[in-house]
Amino acid sequence: MSERIQALHALRAFEVASRYGSFTRAAQELALTQGAVSHHIKTLEALFGCDLFERRGPKLRLTEHGSLLAQELKVGFKIIENACALLRQDRYGLRIKAPSTLTVRWLLRALDGFKKVENNYPVQLSSVWMDIDAVDFYSEPYDCAILLGDGRCEADVESLKLFDEWLIPVCHPNYLAQPAADMSALGGCEFLHPSPDRRDWRRWLARLGAPHISIDQGQVFDTLDQGISAAQQGLGISVVDLVLASADLAAGNLVTPFPQAVATGDGYYMSWLKTSPKARQMHKLRDYLLAQVPVLPEKTISYLY
Repeated sequence: MSERIQALHALRAFEVASRYGSFTRAAQELALTQGAVSHHIKTLEALFGCDLFERRGPKLRLTEHGSLLAQELKVGFKIIENACALLRQDRYGLRIKAPSTLTVRWLLRALDGFKKVENNYPVQLSSVWMDIDAVDFYSEPYDCAILLGDGRCEADVESLKLFDEWLIPVCHPNYLAQPAADMSALGGCEFLHPSPDRRDWRRWLARLGAPHISIDQGQVFDTLDQGISAAQQGLGISVVDLVLASADLAAGNLVTPFPQAVATGDGYYMSWLKTSPKARQMHKLRDYLLAQVPVLPEKTISYLY
C-alpha cells in the first residue's frame, strides 16, 4: 500500500511538471523541493522503463511516452478532484470564468437574476482579461466558462452557444449624422479600436466591400468595453458587438450610423467538462442565460453573414 501511495505522489508530480514544463514550477505548486520532484520523475521512469522528459539544459519537453501519460493523468486527476468536490461545502456553487467586457455589459446583470431565481446555487464569477479567450478546466479553478470563440472544443468538453457575435459601428448621437450617406463619411472620423490588432474594423470593412479604407490611425484599446466607453464620450466611432452594446443603443447613448451588422462566425459559448459533477446546475444556468439574451432589432439593422 505504501508503494502505491508513493507512486500516486510521483504521478501527481509528473502531471504538474508536464503542465508547466518545469520542475521548479511543479515544486512550487506542490510545496516540494525541486529535488523531490526530480526524484519522483526518475522513480516513474525506472518503473515504466522509458524516459518521460527530454532534458535540454533548463528546458523540459515531454517524450512521446510522456505526452501519452500526461494526457491520461490530466483526465484522471480531474475525476478525483470532481469526486472530492462533491463533499465540499461549495458542491452546489458554480465558479465561472468570463471575459471582462461580457461581464460588465451583460453577464453580471444576468447572473444577478439567476441568483434570485436559483438561490440554492451560489455563483462565483471571475472576470478576466484575455487576449484570446481560453480556459483549461484541468489547471484553472472553474466549473464552467463563457468565452468568445467558434465553438470548437476538446472531446471531453460540452459547449453551447449563447449568442452570435455581430459587429457594427457605433458612436455618440452627436458625432456623426445617422444614418451616414455612404462609406466616405468615415473619412473624417476618428477610429476607435477595441483590440490592438484592429481586427474588428478590418472584418467589418472587408464584408462591406471597403477594405481599402485605412484604419491605421485612431486610438487602440485593450477591451471592447473601453471602445464603447470612448464612443459614448464622443471621441470617435468604434466597432462593437451588437448584443453587448444593445442596452446603450436602446437608451440612446449610442447610435449606429451604418446599420449593417456583420457576422464574424464567432459567438459566446458556455462550456464545461462533460464529467462535471455539477451538470445539473450547469444546465439550469444555461437555460436561464439563453432566456436573457437581448432580442436583436430586425427592422433597423441589416444582418450580413
